[in-house]
Amino acid sequence: MANITAYIDQFGYIVLFVALLLEMIAVPLPGEVLMSYSGFLVYQQHLNWIISILVAGVGTSIGMTLAYWIGYKLGPPFFKKHGHRFHMGPERIKNTSRWFSKHGNKLLIIAYFIPGVRHITGYFSGLTRLPFRIYALYAYGGAFLWVTVFITLGKILGPQWEQFHASAKKYLIIGSAMAVIILVVFFIYKKYKQKIKNFAIQLINTALNVFHACEKVFLLLPVVVVVTYVSPYYGIDFVHSPFH
Repeated sequence: MANITAYIDQFGYIVLFVALLLEMIAVPLPGEVLMSYSGFLVYQQHLNWIISILVAGVGTSIGMTLAYWIGYKLGPPFFKKHGHRFHMGPERIKNTSRWFSKHGNKLLIIAYFIPGVRHITGYFSGLTRLPFRIYALYAYGGAFLWVTVFITLGKILGPQWEQFHASAKKYLIIGSAMAVIILVVFFIYKKYKQKIKNFAIQLINTALNVFHACEKVFLLLPVVVVVTYVSPYYGIDFVHSPFH
């Protein structure tokens, strides 16, 4: 981390621009650290807040654009030839493309805040042929939202920016896990919706049948108690009865 921050100290906006561009094409660089530290430099008045956001946002947007067109150009031919190695055959690509066309725009905005996910959304958007105008609207909007949040937090927190980053990393991991779980549950529900409904109806019917059976038992229980305790007074012994 010390080497990265030293480069920002020396080259400022250039490092911020290049690093975020490279991160968006899946080069492993700590984007949140860079932006938080840039915000700290804004706090120290070594960088300008508006210019930092513009530079970071443009760098991120260019990286996302490159990722989109790489995915678009490699796209179906590449996965038709090699997709079986990644369990991404033509049918799965088709289904995923349909889902991404409906919901991918929402993912583009929140993906920036999920480590590991933001690095593939650009490629996958191009691969699934998400219309570029829709992609650009959400990808660029999400990019500027992302950089504004982290640069501004670094500016507000000042000397505490590094402590914030350590805490934020933990919560981002937790949030990422929760987001993945939610997406998996949503996908399972969409795919097996009718089966889940049928199972739920069957479960409710079973519970109702058990409830009605128990209800009958509870209604008969007072009668059994009364007969058991009252019958001896009338000379009836069920224990030694010849019918027992």
